[in-house]
Amino acid sequence: MSMYIITGCYTANAVKGMIAEPSDRAEAVRPLVETSGGKMVSFLVTTGDTDFSMVVESDDQEGLMAALMAAAATGTVSNLKTVQAFSSADFMAAQKRAGQIAASFKPAG
Repeated sequence: MSMYIITGCYTANAVKGMIAEPSDRAEAVRPLVETSGGKMVSFLVTTGDTDFSMVVESDDQEGLMAALMAAAATGTVSNLKTVQAFSSADFMAAQKRAGQIAASFKPAG
């Protein structure tokens, strides 16, 4: 499965709602991820530029995008960013493959 790191921020309305009625956001988000065909590996509350970070595994990019759109449409999250992540083994394989490809590449000049 492909792995993604998703970060985002809570809006002021979301924070007001969480103060008024505290909830486990990981358990609230998990069904959204699973309905889209993914698996939530981790959910962390963060400080700094973003308020949360999730690691999600999914082979359904369209489903993952749809889930993020559904979350954004609520108006309670903003600044959603998704990056694909790779394991150390994936990176090792890419390095070896790059060596094979580089041998047949003729650079400009």
